[in-house]
Amino acid sequence: MATAPELPADIQALSYEQARDELVQVVSTLEQGNIALDESIALWERGEALAVRCEQWLSDARARLEKARQASDD
Repeated sequence: MATAPELPADIQALSYEQARDELVQVVSTLEQGNIALDESIALWERGEALAVRCEQWLSDARARLEKARQASDD
């Protein structure tokens, strides 16, 4: 079983909406292609971390919904 990657504290502190919005901005910047290679790589890495954070939020939300469903079935 793979362990969750260690995310930077600033990304870990973001809400789902904040992480999603920043990820959209990162993708837009990368698509424009007007930045240096080093900056592109750093932005790509940040985008990957933001995507992981969004997935964490969504996974947690799924778990909460499932728990609520199970509680209502009992």
